[in-house]
This record gives sequence, structure tokens and C-alpha cells, in this order.
Amino acid sequence: MAFKTLAALLAVIASLQFTTAALTKRVACPDGKNTATNAACCSLFAVRDDLQANMFAGGQCNAEAHEALRLTFHDAIAISNKAGNKGGADGSIMLFDNIETKFHANIGLDEVVAFQKPFVARHNISAADFIQFAGAVAVSNCPGAPRLPFFLGRKTATAAAPDGLVPEPFHTVEQILDRFLDAGPEGFVDVEVVWALSAHTIAAANDVDAAVPGVPFDSTPSVFDTQFFLETQLRGTTFVGKGGHQGEVQSAVKGVMRLQSDHNLARDTRTNCEWQSFVNNHDKLHDRFIDAWLKISLLGNDQNTMIDCSEVIPVPKTINDVAKFPPSLTNRDVEQACADTPFPTLGTQPGAATVVPPVKRNH
Repeated sequence: MAFKTLAALLAVIASLQFTTAALTKRVACPDGKNTATNAACCSLFAVRDDLQANMFAGGQCNAEAHEALRLTFHDAIAISNKAGNKGGADGSIMLFDNIETKFHANIGLDEVVAFQKPFVARHNISAADFIQFAGAVAVSNCPGAPRLPFFLGRKTATAAAPDGLVPEPFHTVEQILDRFLDAGPEGFVDVEVVWALSAHTIAAANDVDAAVPGVPFDSTPSVFDTQFFLETQLRGTTFVGKGGHQGEVQSAVKGVMRLQSDHNLARDTRTNCEWQSFVNNHDKLHDRFIDAWLKISLLGNDQNTMIDCSEVIPVPKTINDVAKFPPSLTNRDVEQACADTPFPTLGTQPGAATVVPPVKRNH
């Protein structure tokens, strides 16, 4: 009898949810093509289409998409609880680019900001919202990625962020964890730092080593998959950087760059088990990146005063994410760090080892 009552209750809840969805009014946008649950979101459709056509080459997970995602972090993380929580995702890196792009941690972002500024000028959108919106659209072009939430209505920066708030690859684990913990009133605990670094599954280095621009951080830089967490756990511990390339580690995969910070976080006792838990666990990668992204993209802002325009973000393509070792590598090449759980037993990609090509900019 109890089961029948529960079933009936669930049926009522489902019916109410369907009715609520059906009664939600949608607004016809002035473009005559789109509708939205809030009229304030209508202008974003034109921004999205402009980005897809003219920044992301028709919807590609390209270098410009990687850099758009990087810019979201560099703008937002520049906030400090100790300093009164001024800053955050407020567009300061674009509004005060003559100051912030000169910070060592932001080297190379002057080109990204210069490329993005005309898009802001063409549309009625703040720099603060544009940076985070462009990042969410960029990620949607990467197969396997989650559809990221986007809220409209960020505050606009009135001053440049102070230097020293963006973590760098050569920083120690202690420095990185402390910096994240100080970012915003709540901060980020150790496992959340790992979640945030899921972004490196679709990333490449243009400025860590100028001699090799566009070197990816894993063998599949245009796919949002778990290879990054697998490949950072492989042996490859020869530190390089004598030529000034701080923060670089020799990767076990040819053509791939490993950041010293990623290498160390994958092995530190505070983060190594969380790091390993993402290997071949695409559902977790998907869900935890949404959590980290939303928190970062709202730093310095009040979500309760903002408008949910997530429906404007495209839905990414799904993938069958089965992690495998790159050719010629096996479980024997893993540098086991997590003491609690064995490393997953995985297959190896067929064929001979090849060099992963760099990710080239289109502009």
C-alpha cells in the first residue's frame, strides 16, 4: 500500500512539474527568430551567433575557444577575501587591459582581449557579462562538454584588479590552494580546485613556452574528456624551464605540455585521490565542472539579483568517453599517487606513438 501511495505522489509531482513548464510564458524576441523566458536574454542570441561565426569558426573547439575559457578564469579569480572581496567576474581584465594584461600571470591575454573587444562594442553587453558568456559558448563547442549555466547582470569593474591574485604554473601546491581558498567570501576547498582544473582538458599553452606555442595539455585538446587526468598521472617528471619557461614539466606524451602545477596537484596528498577519481569518470567530470564554473563565473556577484539566460548557450555534442592510455603506454607507466584507491585498469590506444599537433590560432 505504501508503494502505491508513493507512486501516486510521484505521479502528482511529475504532473505539477509538467504543468508548470507548460505555463511558463516565453517572450518573442525582436529578431523574429528566437523566444526566451526573460526578454533580457533576447539580445544574447545575436552575441552568440556572432561568436560562433566570427570567433569560433562556425562552432569549433579551437584555440580561440580555449582562450575564451582561460579569460573567464583570469578575470574572475582576481578577488580576495582578505582584501574585502573587491573584483571578481567584473570585466576588469578587459576594461583595464592596459594594466592587467601586463601582469605576469596574464601574459598573452592582451591579444585575446584585443580580439574580443570589437564583439563587446558591437553588442549591448557589458565586458563583465561578455567574458563569461563567451566562455560558456566556447565550451559548448567542445564535444563531451557540459552545457554551462549563464547568468546575466554582473557588476562592472571601476578599477583594475591588484596583481598577484591569479595562480601561476610554477606556484607551489600550498600557494595555489591558499589562493583559491581566499577567492571570494566562501573560497574554494581543495577538491574544488581539482574541479576547476578540469578546464585543462580543453586547453593549450601559448605563453608558458614561447618556443612551442599552442602545445596542448593532453592528447585530445578539442574534446572535453578525461584524458587530461589520465595523462597527468603518467611518469614524465623531468622539469624543464632553464630557458625561462617556468612551470613546465616534460610530459610522457609527445607534443603535450604538462604544467608543473598540474603535475604536483595530481600527486599531492590533499588532491591526488580527487584527481585520480576523474580518470574514466566522465559523468563526474561533467557535473563537477558545472559546479566549479558557476562558482567562478559569479565571483563578486549575487546570483539572486541576476537573470538566468542559460537557455541561450548551445547544447554540446555528446561523446562516448572511454579513457585509454596513449599508444605504447600502459598501467605500468602510471605514477601512482592516491594511497586509498588503485589506479583504474585501462586499455591502450592502438598504433605507434605519434606527436600530438599544436593548437593553432585562427587570428
